Amino acid sequence: MAVFLRTGERVITLTVINPGMVGYVMAQTRTEDFRLADGRALRLTYAEPDGVTRGGLVVLHEARGITDTTTAMVARLAGEGWLVVVPHLYPGEAGSAEIGHDEARDKVSGLSGDSVLAATDIGFAWLAEHGLAADRIGVIGFELGGSVALVVAASRNIGAAVTVSGGGILEPLSEGLPALIEVAGELRVPWLGLYRDDSDQAMLQQVEKLREAASTAKIATDVVRYQPEPGAPEAWQRALNWFDAHLR
Repeated sequence: MAVFLRTGERVITLTVINPGMVGYVMAQTRTEDFRLADGRALRLTYAEPDGVTRGGLVVLHEARGITDTTTAMVARLAGEGWLVVVPHLYPGEAGSAEIGHDEARDKVSGLSGDSVLAATDIGFAWLAEHGLAADRIGVIGFELGGSVALVVAASRNIGAAVTVSGGGILEPLSEGLPALIEVAGELRVPWLGLYRDDSDQAMLQQVEKLREAASTAKIATDVVRYQPEPGAPEAWQRALNWFDAHLR
């Protein structure tokens, strides 16, 4: 259920997650336009923990934008004690509001390394304004966002990164993005890749090649193939453990 509040020129969206979906009494996300002192601006969706903040996480959304699945994950991470922000990777008035598969293909084709890094940097700046140092900030992405998370981890100095699925391993997702295998050896921060164990054989072979490339980086890396059970409890726990181990 979404509730829209308009205050002057700012629109805030409150999304209440069904407690049964994520195992918490209630969680909320908010969406607003955020502007830095240097003029950079972006639409962000975020959720705050109720209590002590363990650290900050930038969540990178899937190709279809900020879907109900993404919002539920954001709320669940906030329920675990993380301050979470989702930069809208897609430009335009609608930002990264949920879209269909056909439109998503067009949106992805317009992304570049510079554009996704610029959007993620604003997410990092938002967390910094909330008092979090770089070594207490991580990035996690799903599908498209999982691929972007690796690109970010090879370009920025933060605490840790997690990729949950995502293509673009041998062939880039768009002309403006690198193939992941080309940048995996340049990883700057501890990176964990989580990939479904029921993927087709061709995809699993690509994952193994990515594992080999990432192992050449001068930083801790790991690639895990997980069982796609409902709610993916293994992948979820591994991601949390990775952040707990590397964000101080």
